[in-house]
Amino acid sequence: MGLLTAQRVQAGLWLGVAVAVLALLYLLAPVLSPFALAAILAYLLVPGVDWLHRHRLPRWAAVLAMILVAALIVFGLLLILIPVLRRELIALQTQFPALLDRLNEWLAPRLADWFDLHVQLDAQWLKQLIAERVAGQDDIVARLIEHARAGGVALLGAVGTLLLVPVVLFYLLLDYHAFKQRFDALIPRRWHAQTASMLAETDGLLSQFLRGQLTVMLALAAYYSAALAIAGFQTALPIGILSGLLCFIPYVGFAIGLTLALLAALLQFGTLYGFVAVAVVYGAGQLIESFLLTPRLVGERIGLHPLAVIFALLAFGHLFGFFGVLLALPASAALLVVARRLKTAYLASDFYRQA
Repeated sequence: MGLLTAQRVQAGLWLGVAVAVLALLYLLAPVLSPFALAAILAYLLVPGVDWLHRHRLPRWAAVLAMILVAALIVFGLLLILIPVLRRELIALQTQFPALLDRLNEWLAPRLADWFDLHVQLDAQWLKQLIAERVAGQDDIVARLIEHARAGGVALLGAVGTLLLVPVVLFYLLLDYHAFKQRFDALIPRRWHAQTASMLAETDGLLSQFLRGQLTVMLALAAYYSAALAIAGFQTALPIGILSGLLCFIPYVGFAIGLTLALLAALLQFGTLYGFVAVAVVYGAGQLIESFLLTPRLVGERIGLHPLAVIFALLAFGHLFGFFGVLLALPASAALLVVARRLKTAYLASDFYRQA
């Protein structure tokens, strides 16, 4: 009886420690965001660092080389995307009155016939409304200074995060295997075999998902860029790249890419052809991703229900912001392995089997 009581006390202590750690993670979520992003990047880049290190390059030099390659890729994408997206926004601002007139010509008669509503959208009225909102401020200079200060603080925070991520990434890659060994040494010996097996399964699932998904992203970026270019879109390259890279975020990424493509079709063509072309390109893209790329390059999906995927995106996004959205599916995959093990143990327990 004494042994059973001691085991219960020990289990309660460990449960309390787990709750305390989760509460600490919740409180430190804004601080942990760059560390979470650096951990994801480290997991993706460590095979390249190990390969360079095996070819007689010092570990620190291999780490710097992989970080530099990743930074050059991101910088190259920004150089491609930002100017074109800026041009699209300027074009949207210029063509907004004409687009509004077209919408009025199509929408107003139908609203009048179907619902007896006489609605007329006026670009001049919208501009006047915005001007009145701005003019209605008591002290516009003071508000501008206030917004500038708030924006400056946010900008400093973003710059600090961007500067912190490479530093954290460098040390994670440099001591990656040492961290793994230290963690392995902390596992209680009686639980070591089960924990090591669970971690190996989690690592296999994550490596299959993350590295396979990266290949899918690159393949889809190439497909969407080529398909939109063939359809005659002037902004095929940036929209195609964004559509491919954003597919890492389920549902949300595809919706953003589709919205950008529809906007480009509206601005460039303004006819039914543009919308049909977008529907064909993105419909074929979904079929290629679902039935060809993902089964061959990623294997079977993580196994999460769509509702669980949406919940994971919202929950991790709330805790860690944008980086949490990126972290949602990999973390959910790891939690899924734990849930499967717990389910197996529960179904094998006397508590479940006893009538």
